[in-house]
Amino acid sequence: MRRIVLIAALAMALLAPASAPAATARASLPDIENEVMCVSCEIPLNTAEGPQAEKERDFIRTLIAQGRSKQQIKAALIREYGQDVLALPDGGGFGFTAYAIPLALVALLAGGLVVLLPRWRRRTPAGIAEQDAPGLSDTESSRLDNELARYER
Repeated sequence: MRRIVLIAALAMALLAPASAPAATARASLPDIENEVMCVSCEIPLNTAEGPQAEKERDFIRTLIAQGRSKQQIKAALIREYGQDVLALPDGGGFGFTAYAIPLALVALLAGGLVVLLPRWRRRTPAGIAEQDAPGLSDTESSRLDNELARYER
């Protein structure tokens, strides 16, 4: 009996996502504002103030009220204001460079640390080598032994 209930529950769990319509997250103004720019201020729309910024926000609110998705709203903003409205660069040309250069620099710095860090840790301080270190005198050695013996008790 338990097996049948377990199999039925498993089958329902596997079939439920396929039969239920895919729920798309509804677009919201704050979610879109930080990904688009004010075309006159040239700063992100979520921090821009002014008549052009309000005009763009009203345009976005109208599209949200029409039930448009985030991608549809971005496409409409590009049609209305041009490619400069997007805060993130596109994937080709200069946009690719804007992503690739910082990632390459981080990889280069990480590689440099991997190579140089072990060298720095092995290196002795400047001017001090094993042969340069003075030895302990007999009185210093006996004093050190006495101090260590006192802490070992």
